[in-house]
Amino acid sequence: MAADQCHDDDFAALVAIDSALGSPYHFASWTPDSACCDWHDVDCDAATGRVVGLSVSQDTNISGAIPDAIGNLTYLQTLTLHHLPAISGAIPDSFAMLTNLSQLTISYTGLTGPIPSFLSVLTELTLLDLSYNSLTGVIPASLADLPNLSSLNLRRNRLTGPIPLLLLSNSPDQASLLLSHNNLSGIIPSEFSTVNFTHIDISHNALTGDASCLFGAVKPLQYLDVSRNAVNFNMSSVEFPVQLSYVDLSHNAIRGSVPMQVASLTGLQQFNVSFNRLCGTVPTGGNMAKFDRYSYLHNKCLCGTPLTACRQRPINRN
Repeated sequence: MAADQCHDDDFAALVAIDSALGSPYHFASWTPDSACCDWHDVDCDAATGRVVGLSVSQDTNISGAIPDAIGNLTYLQTLTLHHLPAISGAIPDSFAMLTNLSQLTISYTGLTGPIPSFLSVLTELTLLDLSYNSLTGVIPASLADLPNLSSLNLRRNRLTGPIPLLLLSNSPDQASLLLSHNNLSGIIPSEFSTVNFTHIDISHNALTGDASCLFGAVKPLQYLDVSRNAVNFNMSSVEFPVQLSYVDLSHNAIRGSVPMQVASLTGLQQFNVSFNRLCGTVPTGGNMAKFDRYSYLHNKCLCGTPLTACRQRPINRN
């Protein structure tokens, strides 16, 4: 079938999607006198003419539940529903039929309900973005079974419970995990020590335990935000990944000292360890001069530039 034609099944599915949403103006180009591959927001495979992409975004007037009929676009590889604040309800069960899906984004909507465990059958998924919604419940442990998932973004929801131990452990490539601004609890999985993260943001939760598993000099980590949790570990001997550009460990219960190695991180642009239980002398040299006192405030006994001078130990003359 030529790419400028439209498969009957795809045409029927798109018409049903339009109808379910009340035929909004956003879909004004979706008319029967043109091939669906030419419709706005629709992408087709050049060889087969099947619909492989649907991207609907930036429209405050589209309202209602996510149409079940999207599940009938069984050749979809990319599905994006972004910044549609009047979309509500849960993720339809019909999405389990989207077994060719590689990227699924439903963000900045009024989406509610749990993250469905059936998403684990979408074994081609490399990216799952369900951020900025009102999802509740736990992160399904079955998401860890996805063999190709390398990017997971669930931030700004109302999720509870622990982080699944093996989440992103199957990632075939470098991984990105964004879980900030939820109500997650429990420990940071020690299994994360074997995942090649480049970005981790688990801030603004109620996580506990030892976050040192996220560190390691040879890891590809560039962005790390564990702030505003209750993690507790000794940072003295931790080795920071050499490619780090952003580190926020503030508002936790981290103890020990700031390793001198931090001063050698030439790409470091943001560094914050305030509101912890750290002691010792703040490292100097390298690019440490760019970080002011607010990076270190409210610790147990940190001292030195840019904080107050460290006290000299009295000399024992006996």
